[in-house]
Amino acid sequence: MVNILAIAITIVGLIIFEIITSIDNAVINAEVLGTVSEKMKKWFLTWGMLFAVGLMRGLLPLVLVMATHPDLGIFEALTFGLEGNSEEIQQSVGVLLMGGGVFLIFIFLHWLFMEPKAYGLHGEKFFHRHSVWFYAVVSVFLTLLVWAAITADPWLALGAVVGSTIFFIVNGFRLNAEKVEREMIHKKGLSDWSKIMYLEAIDASFSIDGVVGAFAFTVVVPLIIIGNGIGAIAVRQLTVHNIEKIKKYKYIKHGAMYSIAALGFIMIAESFGMHIPGGLAPVITFIFLGYFFWKSKKEM
Repeated sequence: MVNILAIAITIVGLIIFEIITSIDNAVINAEVLGTVSEKMKKWFLTWGMLFAVGLMRGLLPLVLVMATHPDLGIFEALTFGLEGNSEEIQQSVGVLLMGGGVFLIFIFLHWLFMEPKAYGLHGEKFFHRHSVWFYAVVSVFLTLLVWAAITADPWLALGAVVGSTIFFIVNGFRLNAEKVEREMIHKKGLSDWSKIMYLEAIDASFSIDGVVGAFAFTVVVPLIIIGNGIGAIAVRQLTVHNIEKIKKYKYIKHGAMYSIAALGFIMIAESFGMHIPGGLAPVITFIFLGYFFWKSKKEM
């Protein structure tokens, strides 16, 4: 029997996770859109949505499942996880879970060590002050994880290396994007179309976080598409109407990052065959977001 409550909790968790991991994306969108015409803003919020939701949030989960299960066709990938034993399915995507877990943990560690922030918890200032340790920490972490994975399954070790590789590629793109963003805001002569195409590219990179993290919630592709799609639409609305208000909640990103870290460890544990309750990922997301929302509200 279909558990409607579990499905609803999963979708709500996916929507919230997509929104909080895309806050930075919404801020960039709002700042660049402030320099384009009203016509192009409407185009970005309507037709641009087809790319954000249809292509990225719709196709990327399918691509990831098909990459780890080459024998599946598009229809089989789309219905992946709808039938059969969930634990067996979870084990069959071990490489995907391992790579995704490493990717998410590296995102968290980069934020913890490297990114300027308002310090929300004790210890954050210490890590930020020792930002040079980031490269040593992720290298040692990856080495130990690959060593453990080789013993269990060499394919898991490959998944860990692929996850780290994707992180450094995406992170390099985002660092360059920050520079381009500053130039776009202040430089004259750039066409509105070039700015919109830039925003679509940035959106594509941010979609990776949400889609990869979604597999910690569920391996059912349709649920991922629905949850992430609704979340992406909500982010576009925040871009236009409430971004300045959202920016006042200075610890919201903390909720996203600590959720990402927890989901990363959940995915790695599942890749080794550990049983993790299906509702744990949404509950963790709700707890972290709720706490840092309350903390932000308290200090406003």
